[in-house]
Amino acid sequence: MTPRIADCRRVVVKIGSSLLVDSATGTVKGGWLESLVDDLAALHAGGGEIILVSSGAIALGRGVLGLPAGALKLEESQAAAAVGQIALARAWSEFLGARGMTAAQVLLTLGDTEERRRYLNARSTIATLLARGAVPVINENDTVATSEIRYGDNDRLAARVATMASADCLVLLSDVDGLYTAPPALDPSAELIPVVERITPEIEMMAGAAGSELSRGGMRTKVEAGRIATEAGTTMVIASGRRDHPIGAIDATGKATWFLAQAEPAAARKTWIAGRLETRGTLIIDDGAVQALAAGKSLLPAGVVEVEGRFDRGDAVRILDRDGNELARGLAAYDSGDAVLIAGKKSRAIEGILGYRGRTAMVHRDDLVVQAVTRTLGRGAGVC
Repeated sequence: MTPRIADCRRVVVKIGSSLLVDSATGTVKGGWLESLVDDLAALHAGGGEIILVSSGAIALGRGVLGLPAGALKLEESQAAAAVGQIALARAWSEFLGARGMTAAQVLLTLGDTEERRRYLNARSTIATLLARGAVPVINENDTVATSEIRYGDNDRLAARVATMASADCLVLLSDVDGLYTAPPALDPSAELIPVVERITPEIEMMAGAAGSELSRGGMRTKVEAGRIATEAGTTMVIASGRRDHPIGAIDATGKATWFLAQAEPAAARKTWIAGRLETRGTLIIDDGAVQALAAGKSLLPAGVVEVEGRFDRGDAVRILDRDGNELARGLAAYDSGDAVLIAGKKSRAIEGILGYRGRTAMVHRDDLVVQAVTRTLGRGAGVC
């Protein structure tokens, strides 16, 4: 059975410029956007969390600035984006707000999803917005990104956002219904592939290369996005956005291509932390903290008795008991220098020691993989 978007807890929806912006007028397609937001409101009302990755800033801004059709110079694109981002944010704010949802603009560059510290900051911001019931509207920051440091298409950006947010499903709304055995515009006998269990070289060969006039991504970039998403535990679906209520139509008609996740998002993230990251330091903990880990709780500064090595916030660290047994690995919430200062201290004392209000945990349970806790546990500090 194919998945259903209505059953997903956290959904990322990517919308391309050609779907959102009327190429003839350079304005937002209000009727289509209204129908899309109706679908999003239904997901939201059912308890779903929604993240939007929306193109359209350059397409909206170029008309206002009177820029010519066709390819733009980098500085022209950045100028168009500067104007268009305001229009794009206003459109999402108005349409989502009319249905009781709060829009929040988040502008990202390649470095925000590749550099560890910035990645964690962006991830925390998105998580906080979702916890407050807001809808993050994400776009590449085209006003500052140069050709060397940009994604160049929002398909891959959407996939990175989906993995960052541990989303259950990534929806790529496209010009076509999904992945076909051959480009349907060139081969009338091409057939839609409803489910891709794993991305193989054969699947990659089926991907086309050309996008529409306003869209920078073709089917090839969507398949590449599928690889990023599914390997991180996010199911992805490619479906046509050239119809009203495009999200509801996916569940109603089943006409789409689903790329199945290779693991659950949380499990994929834990695997990545446990086995794919080089550790930069070590935290030695007391018996109370050992007990906290065994109970699935975060590691608090109070339970740390010693800090070894030099590491930055977001680096992977080993967590050992007093006898040197490795119990867990996780992502440090503090640099090693700050970790030394707050080790053994209560969380409420962090601000007084460091001069800023940091995170309560030294390693949060979402960033923690417990490997083995076999000792006889005593009572002590470190329990959330």
